[in-house]
Amino acid sequence: MKSSIGIDENAVVSSKSLNNSKKMLKNMKGRTPVFTYLVLGFWTLMCVFPLYWMFTFSLKSNSEIFGENVLGLPKEWLWSNYSDALNVGSSGDSFWQSGMVRYFKNSGIVTVLTIAVTIVCALMACYALTRMKWKGRNTVNNIFMLGLTIPIHAALLPVFLMLKTFNMTNSYQALVIPYSAFALAMAIMIFGSFMVNIPEELEESACLDGCGTFGIFFKIILPLMRPAVSTVAIFIFLQAWNELMFATIFNSGSQYKTLPVGINEFFGSYTTKWGPIGAALVIATFPTLLVYAFISKKIQDSLIAGAIKG
Repeated sequence: MKSSIGIDENAVVSSKSLNNSKKMLKNMKGRTPVFTYLVLGFWTLMCVFPLYWMFTFSLKSNSEIFGENVLGLPKEWLWSNYSDALNVGSSGDSFWQSGMVRYFKNSGIVTVLTIAVTIVCALMACYALTRMKWKGRNTVNNIFMLGLTIPIHAALLPVFLMLKTFNMTNSYQALVIPYSAFALAMAIMIFGSFMVNIPEELEESACLDGCGTFGIFFKIILPLMRPAVSTVAIFIFLQAWNELMFATIFNSGSQYKTLPVGINEFFGSYTTKWGPIGAALVIATFPTLLVYAFISKKIQDSLIAGAIKG
């Protein structure tokens, strides 16, 4: 009898403590500390302020930018800065012949091709390195990972000499090939961390149903890798869209100049109008914000998926 009474008393105590903990959790959920709102509000301000400053910067004159009105709204909204930005490097009177449109088009072509080439090559290489059993795959994987230790601009001279030898300078492939090559190591590392968590039983079931290697890759593995593909795509986009050094040296002709190179043409030898430069930066930054807005959910899903094993 004593033991049963002791057990009942322990059960009552544990149930009371459980109810108390539930009440505490409800109270914590219902009350958010003021400090939390202050920290989040400050962090939001820090994130939004550069966008606000860049936009107002693009509508000011040099006198406002340098001293008269650095942080405030423009006293005179100079929308003409955007037309000046679009007309830099123009080859005709048409909008489609303006220099900024040409730079925008070149950056878009180079970025899209770089993303496509890198993702296709990295996915196939990662599948061979993580799912297929063959001699020397660890050595090959280590060679790929060495690419993470090499700064992209450290290979500037050898890459330029190779491109010049094969007459590939002043072309889209002069940028697409080096960008893809240097992004391959990072893409393989990210894809590999996702692919090892895909159960092998899925491939075995597909193999029993008659799928070959390519069928398993395209029908089983590829659909499950969408979050990782989104993550790699945004990283490659930022790298290819903003890269300056390779684009300046490998493509010296105006026909293949990208946005970062085109923006350099705003700087004069003696005087510089900073308002049109700000307008060009707004035009160059807008696609980045747009791309991230569309695939930010995929990136968040990929980060969560990469943190869960099994």
